[in-house]
This record gives sequence, C-alpha cells and structure tokens, in this order.
Amino acid sequence: MEEYNDGIKVIVADASHERYVDTILKTITDAAQVRGSGIASRTHEYVATKMKERKAIIALYGEEEEFAGFCYIESWENKHYVANSGLIVVPKFRGHHLATRIKRLAFSLSRLRWPNAKIFGLTSSGAVMRINTSLGYVPVPFAELTQDDEYWKGCGTPEHPCCINCDVLARTGRKYCVCTGMLYDPARHPGEPLPVELPQDVIDFVRKAEAASQN
Repeated sequence: MEEYNDGIKVIVADASHERYVDTILKTITDAAQVRGSGIASRTHEYVATKMKERKAIIALYGEEEEFAGFCYIESWENKHYVANSGLIVVPKFRGHHLATRIKRLAFSLSRLRWPNAKIFGLTSSGAVMRINTSLGYVPVPFAELTQDDEYWKGCGTPEHPCCINCDVLARTGRKYCVCTGMLYDPARHPGEPLPVELPQDVIDFVRKAEAASQN
C-alpha cells in the first residue's frame, strides 16, 4: 500500500469495522444533502456485509481510528461488471488526497477479485471523474454499463426515490441522468499493473473465497 505521513491509513475493511457503518451512512447522507445531489441509499446490513466479504475500503485516522473515508465494491451480471460505489470523505479530512487513495485501493481490489470484469461507476463529481480518468476509465453512454436491474434499483424510482435525480433516469428510459457513466475495460489495458499493492492477507482471503465459490 502507498504510504502517507498524515496518520491516516487506507485499508480493506473487514468484519471488525462494522462499528463504523452507521457513521458511514450518516456521512454519505449529509454529503448528498450539502451538495444537493443524489446518492443511492444503503442499509446497515448491506454495508456490514460488504465489510465481512472484504469488498469495502475504509480510511481511519490516528491511534483512536477515527473514521475518515469509505468506498465499497460490488459485482453485477455474473461478475462481468464491477462498480466502486459509496465513495465518501469526512469533510475535516479533505486535503489529504483521500478520495484518490480510497479509489485507487478499491480499483486494485476490484481488479484482483474480478480481473476480467469491466469496472464502472456513476458520478456527478468532477473530482471523482478526474480520479477515474487517471485510472483509465472513459466516459460512456449508460447503454455500455451493466443492465442489471438490481444495480439500477439503487437509484430508486420517482415513487420510491433513493436518489433525488432518479426522475431524470426514469424519464429518459435509463439512458441519461445527472451522473456521468464511466468505464474501465481491462481488455484495453493488457498487462497493466495494479496501482496499489494489496496486502497478503487480502490476497489470501480473495483466493480462499474464489476456491470456495468453485466447489
């Protein structure tokens, strides 16, 4: 992992980090309200499961391990697509390149777990777009993203909105919205190394999970 001398560690979360889930969810909701933009809502159980499955990234500050940032990953369409979602940085910890550090680790974890999957995201943040671009993502029409209905349920419907902009998505037949769709296709980057080296315990966990899924 990359080293920064700011007292903040960015790591792959595990079951021991469930105590942060409610704080994470509140931070995500508060950030969406401040920006006046939408964000898909998630339950405590959903985020906790991501941690237990080692499909989440968390940033913690100091010896007290104060929550500083978060992101999680999910696969879609039988692991043909992977999304890095729920990226959040606590306002007091801005200026430490945390969004970049979290995204780079989430991206590396995604490529380790699903090396042939296309990695995609929806974002209305210019900063996230710049980070994605640095990792090799390109803007694409929504038609090139996963068409799995379960993924798009995260945006909600006009009757039951999860995002304040979901009416735009509904009106356009899921072709356009306020967010920009971005995609990383590993087929266009053969042999490209991971931007962040993952710790051995994470690699071992992933290999064990892969073996279990094949039995």
